Amino acid sequence: MARDTYHRRSLGTLARRIKESRVLLVGAGGIGCELLKNLLLSNFGEIHIIDLDTIDLSNLNRQFLFRFEHIKKSKALVAKEVAQKFQPNARLEAYHANIKDSQFSVDWFATFDIVFNALDNLEARRHVNRMCLAADVPLIESGTTGFNGQVQVIKKGLTECYDCTSKEIPKSFPVCTIRSTPSQPIHCIVWAKSYLFPVKQGLTSSSELFGISDEDSGEFDHSEDAENSAEIENLRKEAQALKEIRQSMGSDVFAKKVFDKVFTEDIERLRGMEDMWKTRTPPEPLNFEKLNEESTEVPTTISCNDQKVWSTGEDFVVFKDSLDRLSKRLKPLQEAANDDTKPILVFDKDDVDTLDFVTATANLRATIFKIDPKSKFDTKQMAGNIIPAIATTNAMTASLCVLQAFKVMKGEYDQAKMVFLERSGARAINSDALQPPNPNCPVCSSAIARLKIDPKRATVNDLVEQILKMKLGYGEEFSLTTESGIIYDPDLEDNLPKKLLDLGVKNASFITVIDDEDEPRVNLELCVVASEDHGAAGQDPITIESVPDLPRKPKTPTPAASEQVNGTSEPAAAKLKRSADEAGLSNGDDRVKRVAGVSEANGVGSNPIVLDESTGGAILIDD
Repeated sequence: MARDTYHRRSLGTLARRIKESRVLLVGAGGIGCELLKNLLLSNFGEIHIIDLDTIDLSNLNRQFLFRFEHIKKSKALVAKEVAQKFQPNARLEAYHANIKDSQFSVDWFATFDIVFNALDNLEARRHVNRMCLAADVPLIESGTTGFNGQVQVIKKGLTECYDCTSKEIPKSFPVCTIRSTPSQPIHCIVWAKSYLFPVKQGLTSSSELFGISDEDSGEFDHSEDAENSAEIENLRKEAQALKEIRQSMGSDVFAKKVFDKVFTEDIERLRGMEDMWKTRTPPEPLNFEKLNEESTEVPTTISCNDQKVWSTGEDFVVFKDSLDRLSKRLKPLQEAANDDTKPILVFDKDDVDTLDFVTATANLRATIFKIDPKSKFDTKQMAGNIIPAIATTNAMTASLCVLQAFKVMKGEYDQAKMVFLERSGARAINSDALQPPNPNCPVCSSAIARLKIDPKRATVNDLVEQILKMKLGYGEEFSLTTESGIIYDPDLEDNLPKKLLDLGVKNASFITVIDDEDEPRVNLELCVVASEDHGAAGQDPITIESVPDLPRKPKTPTPAASEQVNGTSEPAAAKLKRSADEAGLSNGDDRVKRVAGVSEANGVGSNPIVLDESTGGAILIDD
C-alpha cells in the first residue's frame, strides 16, 4: 500500500493539487516547526521555508525540530534538514534571510499557490500581507499568545487583509521616564539593558558600561523636547564618567566605582532636583560599604535560584559577582583588539552572566525608587521580550492552518473561517465567517500597478511628470510616500531631480500615490521592478506596465470649522500626517519623515524605548 493511500482517499481530487502545489512558509519558529511537519505529512509537494533567526537554547522546549547541537545555526536550514525525514520525496528549499530583502519580490511571491505566515512581529506580518495582495496570492495568517491562537485566511478582493483592522500600538516612554522617574519594574529592567549595555540595534546613548561609543554619536536625540533635553545633556557628561570607570575594569575597586556612580552619585543628583519630587517619593541612594557588610554571609550561588525574588543584599552579591564575570570576559578582548575594533558585551537573555547582571542592577534600582523587584525568571521574560509560548497551542494553530489551506486550494473561500483558540469559555475553538475587505483600509483598498525603472536614471520628476500626470491623469495635488517617508508633495519639490535610488527606492519597494484633490481617487500602490537593463537604447527610464482602474474615494464629511487654520482646510503639517496615515506608514507615530536624501531615508534619529503592555511587559526597541 502506497504511503499516501489514505490521504488520497480522504481528499479525493484535491490530493493531486496538493502534491503539485508550491507553497511558502514564512517563519520556522514555534508555529513554523509544527506547520512544516503538517505540510509534509499532508503531502504538499514543494515547500519553501524562510527565516532570518538562529536557534537559541530557549527555543528547544517547543520548536521540536531543533536539538541542542543546532544552537546558533539557521532555523530555516536546520528545519529543512530535519523535516525532510518526514517526507523524503518532498522538494524543500530553505533561505536564511529576511523576507523583506529585495530578492523576494512580488514576482517571486506570485510563483506560489499559497503563503503561510508563522511570524512573531508586526512589521514582517504587514510586509508579507502587502506582498501577497500585490501578487494576488492567498495568505494564511496565524499567531499565538500563551493559550490563545488565531488563524485568518486572506485573499485579495474577497476577505479583509491583515491591516483592515487596526492593531494595538505599543506605548512609548521618553528617555526621562526610564532614566529619572521610573515607576514600574519594566522601567528599571530597560534601564539596566540600555544604559549599561550597548544595544545590538542601536538604541541608546554613549554611556554604556560594557561598550565604547562615540560621544558625538548620531544616535543621540538632539530634539529640544522639554522632557528629554536635560537628560540628553546628562548623557554626554555620564559618557565621560563611565569612560573613566571603564579604565579601572579588572581592578578591586571597579565594582565600587560602578556602584557609587549609578546607585549613589546619580541618585543624589536626582534628589537635588526638588521640583521633580513635589508629587513623588524621592529615591533613596544605596551605600556600598553598608551593603557589603550586611551581605558577607550571602553565597554567590544565590544567582542559581531564578524563581526567588532576591533580597537587596542578595542583589548586591549577584551584582558584584556578575560584574566580575563580565569584566573577566571583556578585558582580554579589549587587550587583544587592534585600534580599528572596539569589543563590546551585549545583553542576551540566554547568557547567564548578562542576565544575572541585568536582574541584580534592575532590582537595586527598583529598591531605590520603592518599586517591587522581580525574580530572575520574570526579568528574563521581560528583558528578553518573551511572550509565553505553549507548545500545544502552536500545534493546534498549525493544524488549523492546514485545514484552512485545504479550503483555499479548492477555491472555497465561502467555507473558510477566521478561527480562534481561546482558553476561556465552554469551547476551546471558536470561528467566525471571513469579513469582506474594509473599504477604508490603507493597504488592500488601494489600486496596484507595476512600475519598471532603471535605478541609475529614473528620477522623481520622471515618475511625477511622465507616469502620474501624463499617463494616469493626476493633477497637482498628490504626494508620494515610501517606507522611508514622504519623497514628494507640492511643498517638497527639491526631490524632483533626485534619483529614486538615492531616496531609498529599490527593487521590490512600494511607492504609494495619495491623491489630494477635492474628489480624490483611491491610493495607488506602485510595486517597483528595478533593472539596469530597463530603458536601454534611448528608451524611457521609467514605465508603468498597465494603467490601473482608479475609482474615486467615498466622500468624507466636511471638516468642522475648528479644523480650519488661516482660512485653509487643513495645515500643511496635518496634510503630511494624513498622507502618511493613509499610506499605512505612520504606525501611530506623530512624527512624519520627509525624505531628502540617503541619510534621512535611513532613519537616523531618535530611538524611543517602547513597552508593549498587551504582552505583559515585553520590551521593544523602536529603531
